[in-house]
Amino acid sequence: MKVKLILPALIEAAAPGFLAQFAGEGRSAARRPIKYSLFPPLGLAQLAAFLDVEDDVRIVDEHVERLELDDVPDLVGIEVYITNARRAYAIADHYRARGVRVVLGGLHVTSLPEEAARHADTVFLGPADQTFPEFLRDLRAGRPKARYSSTRDRSLADVPLPRRDLIRRELYLVPNSIVVTRGCPHHCEFCYKDAFFAGGRSFYTRRVDAALREIDSLPGRHLYFLDDHLLGDARFARNLFAGLRGMGRLFQGAATVDAVLRGDLVERAAEAGLRSLFVGFETLDPTALRRAGKVQNLGRDYDRVVRRLDELGVLINGSFVFGLDGDGPDVFERTVDWAASRGITTATFHIATPYPGTALYTRMEASGRILTRDWERYDTRQVVFEPQGMTRAQLQDGYWRAYRDFYSLPNIFRAASAHTSLSRSVKHFAYSLGWKRCEPVWDWVIRARALTRTRPLLEGVLATVRRVGELAPSAEAEPRRLPVVETTPERAA
Repeated sequence: MKVKLILPALIEAAAPGFLAQFAGEGRSAARRPIKYSLFPPLGLAQLAAFLDVEDDVRIVDEHVERLELDDVPDLVGIEVYITNARRAYAIADHYRARGVRVVLGGLHVTSLPEEAARHADTVFLGPADQTFPEFLRDLRAGRPKARYSSTRDRSLADVPLPRRDLIRRELYLVPNSIVVTRGCPHHCEFCYKDAFFAGGRSFYTRRVDAALREIDSLPGRHLYFLDDHLLGDARFARNLFAGLRGMGRLFQGAATVDAVLRGDLVERAAEAGLRSLFVGFETLDPTALRRAGKVQNLGRDYDRVVRRLDELGVLINGSFVFGLDGDGPDVFERTVDWAASRGITTATFHIATPYPGTALYTRMEASGRILTRDWERYDTRQVVFEPQGMTRAQLQDGYWRAYRDFYSLPNIFRAASAHTSLSRSVKHFAYSLGWKRCEPVWDWVIRARALTRTRPLLEGVLATVRRVGELAPSAEAEPRRLPVVETTPERAA
């Protein structure tokens, strides 16, 4: 069987505007190509692992390579996110017109299955780790169903490793991306994941030995854990980091504010090679946190989070959301000032976006605050709802101003100077400047197919600036320990 698995380009990866808004020059500049050349589509590589070895399988990531449409495979599978949905449906319609069987899956398909079903022979709702093998059995028997839903029995004890041999490593800055946990134990109002995991277990892990075997198989030093919450299961994380110690790896990942403050997991992660952490601060306003269901951040000392990670030499990518109920026009300046004064290395800003299938969407739809259902605008950079504490224009303009101000040279210097040692300040400056202020260089590197040559530079910047000392357990209580069960990678949204 000839199979083609496709990740269509997100609209924000192909459309003009990001650099222009970042520089305050209007909407005529080019896209930021490096952001969309980071990680390979692991979800598709995982699906490929379920196919027979004699099948002719190809993975095409439209972010990094041209998608040819003049072929006639036996099966086309397409991964659909909200801002690539229009493109995904166009590709699906093209192949179906050629008589090709088309299947669709992903976050957007799960949120709006009736919409997706108009463009597919089969749709997959939720994680496809059990349902895709079931579909293949039905297909070979000549009776494939129109819909497969993942609910109970989400266990992946026999799931094979992703087909990394189908990934063109040279096209990605971080080909060693990996997922070792699935989902998230928290339930924030604006998060897509609750709809995706509805009807079954919403947070579970791989077995530690299986995760370590996959890590050991990856070349080079650098890893990027795409997990929503790498520290979400304390027992699993502790065993994983124990296995990683001595492997000489440098890795990046994501965790919550409360997980950084609780226990000694973050110290163990740093000993194992953690050098950069994505942290969802989201907002400095406790009322906005409560309204958004981000209860795990309530009452937490953000300054202590920053100090703890800085003492370990771990860079911070802080995530912040603007436009939450309760935000006023001053939220942008307050947020940027806090992040720069505390030494946050990089910041990811978002406009609150009510994705279909989320509690936020349901609440805003009920109150008539949804402004558009043009899914291509749901990229967290555009206002698609009626804000409460400011005008739409204030929210839109404030978002771009926050990016410009945070990544201005004075604020980069200010944030770099907030660290307690010169080596950390230099490390901060190099990382922040290289990520946001060297776009023409990254563009040339990508066009020259030279990303492989830049990885040693990334590893050098991430290398530790101090030896992590004795573990210093927090006085706070240990987190509740969840059972360890196996899961498998997926590409993050």
